[in-house]
Amino acid sequence: MRGLREIQEIEALVALSRGLVEATQLAEVVTPDTRRLPVLGLRIGASDPSLPTLGMFGGVHGVERIGTWAVLSFLYSLVENLRWDRDLRVRFERCRLVAIPLINPGGMYLGQRCNPRGVDLMRNAPVEPAGQVSFLLGGQRWSRHLPWYRGRRGDPLEPEAQALVDFVEREMFQARCALAVDAHSGFGVDDRLWYPYAHGRQPFPRTTEAIQLARLLERTYPHHRYRVEPQSDSYTTAGDLWDHLFDLHVQQNGLDGPVFLPWTLEMGSWTWVRKNPKQLLSPGGTFNPMVPHRIHRVMRQHLVLFDFFLRAVANREAWASSVPGPTEER
Repeated sequence: MRGLREIQEIEALVALSRGLVEATQLAEVVTPDTRRLPVLGLRIGASDPSLPTLGMFGGVHGVERIGTWAVLSFLYSLVENLRWDRDLRVRFERCRLVAIPLINPGGMYLGQRCNPRGVDLMRNAPVEPAGQVSFLLGGQRWSRHLPWYRGRRGDPLEPEAQALVDFVEREMFQARCALAVDAHSGFGVDDRLWYPYAHGRQPFPRTTEAIQLARLLERTYPHHRYRVEPQSDSYTTAGDLWDHLFDLHVQQNGLDGPVFLPWTLEMGSWTWVRKNPKQLLSPGGTFNPMVPHRIHRVMRQHLVLFDFFLRAVANREAWASSVPGPTEER
């Protein structure tokens, strides 16, 4: 008995897939009541890590359960489609999908944003801010009893954060093209698609590719409701894991090499609160829809976006060729 519904759902997905989904335990997290919870990495499709790869991630903040649910909703749909869709099976012979649907199982088990050691995993990377960041929100090292704690300076990455970094390096860094989507909730009323950087307002080196992919999304789904922008347009932080991973990829591959482009899907949870203020009284109500029909709606509404990313990663030439340099106006 794992003690966490989301872990049971991941294990049920693997069993249901009958070999279509390969699972690996990346780490094990021990909670204060000594329960042991796995961090599970998944792979669908070809094993060759040089093929175009989509990475899907959720649950880095334990209170944001809806991110894990949204990722799992797409993975369940994908597995069912692979059962009967021969064309989709052929597509997965030339691309692959990897995922960690729940990065912070200990935090989710405890109903808190941080991991069981009190560290905010999305402030834990060794990335310092390029300028001033928001008080507390941008990350702090004073105390784990305050929010957005980064951990002590000089300490190694938290086990969950290190598991994510190792997984992405192993499964995505060799790919000819790699896109990552990390699902979050809790900011504003709009659903946002953020690309790096979070640690400052300097130009993101892959701005050109981000703009080209955003334009492809606009042409393909002209009535979509996502706000596409660099994360720094909303706020800046230190210690962002995706900033860290992007910089690692550049160090290993250079900017003339394969594209690695991480995105954050930030679901606008204030809409759910506005429509149902009573959920502020519920644990996690600030970050997750509580009314059943809204939960189902969220589980449906991002399927098209995730499928778009899957098709885009396998067709890089449709959006990342013959483009101007990264200083193009947003």
